[in-house]
This record gives sequence, structure tokens and C-alpha cells, in this order.
Amino acid sequence: MEFLGTIVFIASVLNFFLALFVYLKDPLKKINRLFGIFGFITAIWVFANFMMGIQQSLFWLKTTSAFGVFVPLSALFWILELCDKKIKKCEIFLLSGLGLFFFIISYFNNFIVANVKRVYLGGFKGETGSFFVPYFIYIFGILAFIIYTLFSSYYRTKDIKKIQIGYVLIGAILYIGIVMLVDFILPLFDIRKFIPLDTPSSLFLLLFTALAITKYHLFEIKVILTELLVGGMGLIWLVFSFLMPTVNLRILTFLTFFLFCIFGYYLIKATYEEEKRREEAERMAVQERALRLRTERLAGARDQFILSSQHYFRTPLTSIIGYLEMVLEENLYGKLPQKAKEKLNNVSQSVQELRKRIEESLSIVAFQAGKGILNLEETQIEDLVKKAVEDLRILAQKKNLFLKLKLPKDSLPKIKLDKEKITEALTNLIENGIKHTNEGGVTIGLEHKKEKNSVLFWVKDTGIGISKEELPEIGKVPFQRGKEAKELTLLGKGIGLYLSRLIVEAQGGKLWAESEGIGKGSVFYVELPVK
Repeated sequence: MEFLGTIVFIASVLNFFLALFVYLKDPLKKINRLFGIFGFITAIWVFANFMMGIQQSLFWLKTTSAFGVFVPLSALFWILELCDKKIKKCEIFLLSGLGLFFFIISYFNNFIVANVKRVYLGGFKGETGSFFVPYFIYIFGILAFIIYTLFSSYYRTKDIKKIQIGYVLIGAILYIGIVMLVDFILPLFDIRKFIPLDTPSSLFLLLFTALAITKYHLFEIKVILTELLVGGMGLIWLVFSFLMPTVNLRILTFLTFFLFCIFGYYLIKATYEEEKRREEAERMAVQERALRLRTERLAGARDQFILSSQHYFRTPLTSIIGYLEMVLEENLYGKLPQKAKEKLNNVSQSVQELRKRIEESLSIVAFQAGKGILNLEETQIEDLVKKAVEDLRILAQKKNLFLKLKLPKDSLPKIKLDKEKITEALTNLIENGIKHTNEGGVTIGLEHKKEKNSVLFWVKDTGIGISKEELPEIGKVPFQRGKEAKELTLLGKGIGLYLSRLIVEAQGGKLWAESEGIGKGSVFYVELPVK
């Protein structure tokens, strides 16, 4: 019994200090205040049980019964806050009013206990009073509701919160199960020798709650628990330094206490810094998630705006181009002066260039948003390449560049492609080769890679080339152009190559570039699978 009394006393002290430190950690936080109240009441209840074994008086027996009502009630309010569950104010007043009623009548004779013959640690010999059954039903009902709340919240929540509630649930089941068994069920069969086990069972709830606290930061009191451990151990060493039988042992023990205090200080400091780093990491993670969501929303809004603007860009440009063509054909206003015709030709070319850039931008946004539509059909790709070469031959001639096309002797297999989009991609590559070449020319070729069952298209120029640093990123980012390309053509937008890559990849192919360096030309490859 003496050993059991020590366990009860330790349980009382641990409950008290844990409640105190949780409360002091953040008194303004509701869950900390409610847990503090629950811990204080539990500590008083456990201490009253301990005193029953020391003084064996009726007062401590009545105190045990009285605070035994408030323990489950205070636990309920804390559990409700933990699980983010609300109950009506009228229900709170009813439960609190009944608890206060049972608390008061516990100090009167013949209501909860009657004809008490002997009081001992955790129990008594005698009879139960007239209100013992309602008292039992009240406590049992609250405990059952606590278990129900924990179970329902456990299955409703996710992630760390679920783990926290799970630990508290395990501790609550062990705690409540033992209390109900030894305090209420066994006494109905006049078995009372196990009653002293009810108060130490609070250590189960304390243990699993502490586990949730330290491992999953339920109350963010990892530092406080470290302080509690260091303070408790330091107090023990200090007491031992005065209890030692000889002066030498006292000095040695005190020196040990002093060294332990230094160690404890650095332990607390390290724990505090770790918690601060963790909190900072969590805060930065939350900010990063919020920033990412905001970026995604902005990107989505941008894409939607550009896609919805398609009609408003295309319609007026189509009208302008059509009107200019009618004027230039001299069917509307008759023959135009040569200078006026040249000016209108320049305007028409600029408008067509603007429409092309708008079409490219809209296509890029559509592919990025996953809304790029492909009209696939069996295609003889050499026909598309021949047309693209012929369309750009005049541009090459203006720069005095050769433009060669190398085709295989045998016909290439047909490929399922979107003719319009793949022609745009291949044309962009040939046009880039011409733009970035001042001397020599551009060679275009097609090959059938039988081992891969694919068709390889390539454009080789003798132009400015690409540096080794820029080569890995070519065509991967819109509006990105190499340093040499910027110096050669200031008006380039850098989106044609990016769009070409999107088109090729959307049709199951891949695009890449090779170059021996600046001034040594470059080769762009497009490989398309034969499906």
C-alpha cells in the first residue's frame, strides 16, 4: 500500500505541474486554459485520494467524491475544444449545473456515501447514498460522450490532428475504463479492494497526452516539458545535497547539482532554438503554400483572360487585313500612287505579323493550360516540309543565303499529325535558321529512323551558333533568346521556338538543338513517332 500511495502522490504532482506549465505557456489560448483547469482538478482529486490513505478521514473521502464529478466535466470541455466540436450554451449550463449540484451534495451525509465505517487509500467501507446512482449515471454519461467525441473526431480529421486525437483517445480509454471498473462496476458486487487503482490510472491519460504534446506539438510545450524535467531533476539533486550524511558527500552532490544545472541550461536552450526553427519552418511552409496557390490562381486567371480575348483580337485584325487587301488590289479606290501602295504594303505586312504573334501567344497559352486541340490525320510529312521551304525561299534569297532540302529516295511512312500546327512548328525552325544566318545558308533534311520507327526532321544553319551555357535551355522558356540572337535581330520575340517545342511534344515528339559554339552554326532536330 505504501508503494501504491507513492504512485498516487507522483500522479498528483505530475498532473499539477503539467497543468501549470500548459497554462503558463499561453494563458490566452482557450485549449491551454481548459487543459490547465482539467489538470488542476485531476491533481486535487488524485491528491485527495492520497490523503485518504494518510489521514483516513471522512473529509478527504467527500472531497474525492466531489472532485470526482468535476474531473470528467472539465475533461469534456477540454476534449470538445481539442476536437473543434461545439455544444449549445444551454447544454453547457445544464452539465455544469448538475456537476455543481453533485459537488455540493458530496459534502453532506447519506447522499453519495452513507454509514462510513472506515476510510482507506482510494476507498471506504460502508454504504452508498441515495444519490449515488444518479451520480454514477452523470459521470458515466459524460465519460461515454467523451469517448464518442474522440472517436468521431478521429475518423473525421486528417494528418497530425488525427494522430493527436488518436493518442488522447488511447489514454482516455485506458483511464476511463479503469475508473469505471474499479469505482463503479466492481463495488456493485461489493469488490472494493481495487478502488485505489482509479487515481493512478490518470497517468495513462497523462502519458499519452504528453506523447501527443512532445511528438506532435499539441500545445507547443516541448520546451516547457524540458524545463519541467530539468527542474524536477535539479530539485531532487538539491534536496539530496542536504540529505547526504557527510560533508564530503554533500559537497560532491552539490557540485553534481551545479553541473546538472549547467547541462540543463544548455539543454533547454537547444530545445528552445529547435522549437523556434521548427516554428519558422512551418511558417515559411505555410507562406510558400499560400504563395504557390496565389501564383496558380493568377496564372489561371491570366490564361483564361488571354483565351477569352481570342475573339476580340482576331476579329478586328481580320477586318483590317481584308480591307487592306481590297485596297491593294485596286478594286475599291482604283489605281494607287506608288508611294501609297508601298506604305499600305508595309502596314499590311505589319498587321499580318501582329496577327501571327497573337496566334502564337494564344497557342502557347492554350497548350500550357492543357486546352490545345489537335486535329490529327494521316500526313505525308515531306509534303509539309516542301511547302514550308518554298514559302521561305524568298526570305533566304533576300539575304543571299542558300536553302537546300534533302529528302530520302524512298517515301516516308505517313504520320498522324495536325497538319496546320506541325507546319507552323517546322516553318518556325526554318525561319529561325534563316534569320540567324548572315553567310552561307540553311539545309533542311528528313530521315526515317527504322530502329526507332520515327521520322527525324532537322534544320542545319551556318549562322551565329549557340553557346554551351545557353544550349540546354533553348526552347524551354518563352520570350528567351540567346545573347547573339538579340544582337543580330532586335525585333525577335523568342516565342516561335518555344511554341514549336509545345506543338511537337503535344504530338508525342521531341525537339532539341545542337551546336559546337558561337559562330559555328547550329542544328535543330524534331523527332516524331510513326503511329
